[in-house]
Amino acid sequence: MHHGAASPNVTQRMTDATQNRLKQQPLSREEIRRHNADWVHDQFRGMLPLRPARQTAVVACMDSRMPIFGLLGLEPGDAHIIRNAGGIVTDDVLRSLILSQRAMGTTSIVLIQHTDCGLTKISEDTMRAELEAATGLAPQFSFETFRDPWANVRQSIRRLRLSPFLLHRDAIIGFVYDVGSGRLNEVSLDAEAPSA
Repeated sequence: MHHGAASPNVTQRMTDATQNRLKQQPLSREEIRRHNADWVHDQFRGMLPLRPARQTAVVACMDSRMPIFGLLGLEPGDAHIIRNAGGIVTDDVLRSLILSQRAMGTTSIVLIQHTDCGLTKISEDTMRAELEAATGLAPQFSFETFRDPWANVRQSIRRLRLSPFLLHRDAIIGFVYDVGSGRLNEVSLDAEAPSA
């Protein structure tokens, strides 16, 4: 890994990336290639062990405002990161957690949902009806919309604790990330959502 001040080319690429963000443009192939080359040069540490060093699996929402590694003080190779819309414990998340524990040796689970989640702003019935009207097909899955992220994290913890397939069901910690303050608020199974 190389240290020191960023080269003029890297600085220019960072400026370009910032401008594209402001323009709200999708990532281009060229940007991806450039950023990958910079990352390999500046940050890649070589091959890491397959098993997560911190023996932790994180289940989180896909929201782009949540920088999971930075929030938890993690480095590459520390934890499995499993993300989906809402950070919901679906069958596929459970599949990943089972493999994480039984094949990769993780022993703890961290759940992170957040305030201002997109799933709190849509209706399950409306979304399903719109898809069926547009495609002629009804989705075979649930979007699992919700209103209260604290209640939803508690439900997710309960789901995991009831799964007979997980080896480690006691070391589960849940949080709600406040997108306005950047703070993680721990969720207790007994506590209600913090008052505003």
